[in-house]
Amino acid sequence: MSLRKSHELHQRRFSRNLGVGLTLAAFIVIIFGLTVVKVSGTDFGMATQEVQN
Repeated sequence: MSLRKSHELHQRRFSRNLGVGLTLAAFIVIIFGLTVVKVSGTDFGMATQEVQN
C-alpha cells in the first residue's frame, strides 16, 4: 500500500468541517455561559412589595 497525496476535495472538506466544528463549539460555550448566569444570578429576582393597610 503506497501513500498517496490527499485530494483537493479532502482539503476543502476539512476546512469546512473545521469551520462547522468551531461554530458548534462557540454555540455550546454561549449556551453554557447563559445557563450559568441564569442559575447563579439571584440579584435579578423580582422585588417584593409590602402590603399597606
